[in-house]
Amino acid sequence: MRHPPRLTALMAGTVLALVSAVSAAAGPGPGSGPGSGPGSGPGTAAPLGCSVAYSTVNQWDGGFQASVVITNNAAPISGWSLGFDFTGGQHLTQGWGATWSQSGTGVTATNESWNGSLGTGASVTVGLLSSWSGTNPAPTGFTLNGSACSTGSAPSPSPTGSPTSTPTGSPTTTPNPTPTTTQTTTPTAGAPELGVSGNRLTDRNGATRRLLGVNRSGGEFMCVQGHGIFDGPVDDAAVRAIADWKATAVRIPLNEECWLGLDNIRPEYRGTAYVDAVKALVARVLAHGMTPVLELHWTYGQYTGGSAGCSDVHASCQKPMPDARYTPTFWTSVANTFKDDRRVVFDLFNEPYPDRATTTVDQAWTCWRDGGTCPGIGYEVAGMQDLLDAVRATGSRNVVLVPGIAYANDLSGWLAHAPTDPTGNLAAAWHVYNFNSCANEDCWNSTLAPVAARAPLVAGEIGENTCGHGFVDRVMTWSDDRGLSYLGWTWNTWDCSAGPALISGYDGTPTAFGLGLRDHLRALDGH
Repeated sequence: MRHPPRLTALMAGTVLALVSAVSAAAGPGPGSGPGSGPGSGPGTAAPLGCSVAYSTVNQWDGGFQASVVITNNAAPISGWSLGFDFTGGQHLTQGWGATWSQSGTGVTATNESWNGSLGTGASVTVGLLSSWSGTNPAPTGFTLNGSACSTGSAPSPSPTGSPTSTPTGSPTTTPNPTPTTTQTTTPTAGAPELGVSGNRLTDRNGATRRLLGVNRSGGEFMCVQGHGIFDGPVDDAAVRAIADWKATAVRIPLNEECWLGLDNIRPEYRGTAYVDAVKALVARVLAHGMTPVLELHWTYGQYTGGSAGCSDVHASCQKPMPDARYTPTFWTSVANTFKDDRRVVFDLFNEPYPDRATTTVDQAWTCWRDGGTCPGIGYEVAGMQDLLDAVRATGSRNVVLVPGIAYANDLSGWLAHAPTDPTGNLAAAWHVYNFNSCANEDCWNSTLAPVAARAPLVAGEIGENTCGHGFVDRVMTWSDDRGLSYLGWTWNTWDCSAGPALISGYDGTPTAFGLGLRDHLRALDGH
């Protein structure tokens, strides 16, 4: 977002359920011997060692998403392998929470290193995407560690985060193939350590988590303009006011020259002073149970082409792409600072717009991913793959958000050009305002829903220039229906005519625009 002048299923989802009782490799659990308790008398089968619940949580023309919950009812085990057979010609396309494979009709899911141990009564949830045609019968022949399963029934899952109302102008039905998310485990307390499971952000318990909150602008521009580090207070009371809105995340825009301590920045606002201020804000956000999202907003590199925000070589405005000279170094430093705390999320670059500099969309997406010498951009560009590589080279496994082009509003080429992440902890980011090109449900269904079916989707900025909240109400309803994340722009006391401002005071007093987000977050709290 630019800043004020002062700051120079085709189906809703057919639910199938199947519960299997599985005898664990460790043998019968306590109480399974003859005469050892209720249900073990003549004519009654003794309880088996493990239960497996399989359910199709969403289905569309040609594909579906399924969830599998494995509960160990026997002695603790240190590793597991689940097997079953597809009987309707289904073909596995993607899985998470396990190492998945398919041979013929047989499907196998083997534990990851972090979820192989299951104590007595413990559960693990895994998921998959698969293609189908004709019919989509539930799998058969379940085994766990080689032991056969019996069948039963499982409760039908329901999406989380359903909206409290449907604003005027929102469609009553949405032909959307995006898998919905289902809460099957208890979320961790406080700010979670996050990872990616398929198209969901999850905590260490495997519970689905959404980033719902605000942007806290200031760290990107105050330092380079010589005014300070943050715009307005960021003390404990100010952060508590954000938490009082029932926010779960705060996005914190940064400036690479201030972080790296370049000499064009005043000494009191650069280098160690700037880094320490950011670390202190991150600590306060975490202390209030919210996820900090560290985002690179303004960068080095002279650009005077289409839609240029400034002609300055320094990081004093939004550039079309990050620069190869400083940005990889910035992300190496940020990742090294926070790599041991997976409660912190990284957002690689605010709003790429190489499409305004290049002559074709294909050129724009290639520049976006690979960087180098890009048409229309006079400096050497660092692509999204370069920045992700810089983060991962530090050993960081933090979740990383990667925005699209056209000021992060266009994700039409995201799946085809997404950078490769060896950790699998990659999410897509998009921004949407009422004045963007992709600002209606038809566009979101056609270009965003396919991305959301494959990766977590986070709306890093939502807003409107009307000083009202009718548009963001529609964005939130569309996102809630799909279990997606969103953060309002911005937690600053600006005038609506200069830019969307959520508050009129840092005690959390909302503007007419911010009232919509505040009331919506409070209504969602705990749901």
